[in-house]
Amino acid sequence: MKRVIHLGRASLVTLIAALALTACGQEQPQEQQSQQQEAPPHPVEVTEIARRDIPLDKSYPSLLRSDIEVTLVARVSGFLEERHFEPGQMVEQGDRLYTIEPDLYQATVNQREADLQSARAELARAQRDAQRFEQLLSQNSVSRQQYDQALAEQRVAQASVAQAEAALTSANLDLGYSNVTAPVSGMISLSQINVGNLVTSGTELATITPLDPLEVRFQLPQRDAFELRRQLADSAGDMSSITAHLSVPGLAGSAGGELAGRLNFLGSRVDTGTSTVQASATFDNPDGEVLPGQFVRVRLEGLKRFDVMAVPEIAVTQGLMGPRVFVLDDESKARERTVQLGDVAGPWQIILDGLEPGERVVVGDPAGIEPGMEIDPVRFDGDAEQLVDDVEEAEAQEQQEQAEAAAEMSEGAGDAPAEGEEGAQ
Repeated sequence: MKRVIHLGRASLVTLIAALALTACGQEQPQEQQSQQQEAPPHPVEVTEIARRDIPLDKSYPSLLRSDIEVTLVARVSGFLEERHFEPGQMVEQGDRLYTIEPDLYQATVNQREADLQSARAELARAQRDAQRFEQLLSQNSVSRQQYDQALAEQRVAQASVAQAEAALTSANLDLGYSNVTAPVSGMISLSQINVGNLVTSGTELATITPLDPLEVRFQLPQRDAFELRRQLADSAGDMSSITAHLSVPGLAGSAGGELAGRLNFLGSRVDTGTSTVQASATFDNPDGEVLPGQFVRVRLEGLKRFDVMAVPEIAVTQGLMGPRVFVLDDESKARERTVQLGDVAGPWQIILDGLEPGERVVVGDPAGIEPGMEIDPVRFDGDAEQLVDDVEEAEAQEQQEQAEAAAEMSEGAGDAPAEGEEGAQ
């Protein structure tokens, strides 16, 4: 019997709720219609669009490589007697790294010096003979043939001296090559040959990789390259206004996660395969934390887009026909306009097509704006970044309020069954 009474009460409550909802449904359209008729113009930031120059920050991927990395190669043959470094240490240009039997090549130098002295002595004798035969020829004491023979011997002696000098120079070069020095400064690798082994000319010994500074090559899309070349032409080719930043994915926020540098080269031709232009930048890397072979991104600051139209990024929404903005007609009513988007420049969105200079564009939060809605234009001060921050802050506050309201409703729904169970008991 109690179950029948409980079901009857539940049915009665359901019927009352349905009647209430029906009544509300009949009144709601009338209330909404009256509110739409009496709603005041919607206040939102509006600006008159015009062409201008927009600063632009862009980043490009790159694979680090050291273009002045050097592989040390033996230039003489012999036994490797000494190694003067520890693998992985930083070496300076001119530091001695290996010794390859210098005594052997010193002996060769001594021999070549002796050969040169002998050749010079022979030249001195030949010169004296030539002078003596010249005097005797003037006295008709010797024949012309004997005199010519003396001159020939003098010239042969001169050639022997030149040959001996060249041999001595070659021997000195080999003696210098027996002491392998660092051609550049950088970090040296593991030694490929152990001390005591025989090396020949061409044997690879180790690799030196310069780490400071780093030269990074990357590819610019041809549009970016053309705009950058135009900008450099206006500044007489001065690249000091372009700042480069190198960031290593995975190291963001760490001490070596980002390096500051400068742009030092922009190519003069477009790669037909990739439609890009090569550029390079130099970065100081004193601690050697960034190494060749890493994937990085190079961000350029100081770039510009010239004579473009732009609106705050928040003003662009997605419509049925694509990206859109709202423009105001003569009666300050919102009209939807489909636009073609270009680059994003910080808080600004560059518009390539769809707007004309002089049109009034809604640049504030477009939430709640519908085509035909009357707008109360609010003057835009030009600070797009602050405008975006204000909108994001308002959205965050609204989401928090909705979350709190949902939490209260869930608590109320949780208490209702408890009251119903008490009534049933």
